[in-house]
Amino acid sequence: MTSASPPQVLRAPLVVEFPFTRSLGPVQSAFLTGLRERVVLGVRTTAGKVMVPPVEYDPVTADELRELVEVAPAGTVTTWAWNGDPHPQQPLATPFAWVLVRLDGADTAILHALDAPGPDAVRTGMRVRIRWAAERTGAITDIACFEPDAGPAGPATAAPHDGTFADPVTGIVAEARLDYTYSPGRAQTAYLNALAERRTVGERCPSCHKVYVPPRGACPTCGVATTDRVEVGPAGTVTTYCIVNIKAKNLDIEVPYVYAHIALDGADLALHGRIGGIPYDQVRMGLRVEPVWSDGASHPDHYRPTGEPDADYDAYKELI
Repeated sequence: MTSASPPQVLRAPLVVEFPFTRSLGPVQSAFLTGLRERVVLGVRTTAGKVMVPPVEYDPVTADELRELVEVAPAGTVTTWAWNGDPHPQQPLATPFAWVLVRLDGADTAILHALDAPGPDAVRTGMRVRIRWAAERTGAITDIACFEPDAGPAGPATAAPHDGTFADPVTGIVAEARLDYTYSPGRAQTAYLNALAERRTVGERCPSCHKVYVPPRGACPTCGVATTDRVEVGPAGTVTTYCIVNIKAKNLDIEVPYVYAHIALDGADLALHGRIGGIPYDQVRMGLRVEPVWSDGASHPDHYRPTGEPDADYDAYKELI
């Protein structure tokens, strides 16, 4: 007799990304505007050191820094690491070296990519030069990369610069992005597989007997493994909620709308979901709700009122 093979644990690529918008102070504004104009600026610290990239406050004394200086577009590699498998949106699509480069006139190093044919062509102490992007907008990507430079070292001192440019850059939008492969593990794989069948499954702790939804594989209170699966819901109770008034990018939901913590019947942990089928200003604690599924969806689209009387506060107060 052969035993049944264990269920396959899910794995899938996951991308987390969002735009981060920030305004720039006078130092960062001058630095990025300078890159647009093929000028590299640093800032002189209280001790007379030149920092590139510049910062607005001295890392040692916390003094405000405003004395800008211009350094050379060439410098020396102080350390490096080879990147043989570039990720999307990295500076170069072909293998390259990450390098710390101390530009001539600077006392600190700047991190960027070095375009080199292979790791044998890279060494600490080698001379490199900035390769400027063909189109520059006032961002760190105006430096396309560094490339080997056969020229001699430049002046060791930096020239004063007033940081004045026409049409200065005053703000940037940084696209934050994380690409990785996510595995939810044994417990949440079972939870997700059940959702695909329009069921909600949690796991019960063998010690405290609480039912966790979504399951975590272990009880966060007792620290013991949870293996006893329990189907809960489908209806539940709104324990608390918030009204969302800011429209999220790429989310086709009109504001305002309500997101709530919902304690499904039989669960000892509230999960969150969107509330629909009722005006946002009529959502309340204790409201009884049920899931609404879209065709082909692997999870509820939202929850709507069941029409039942509101739950008594004592029935869900421990789940808030």
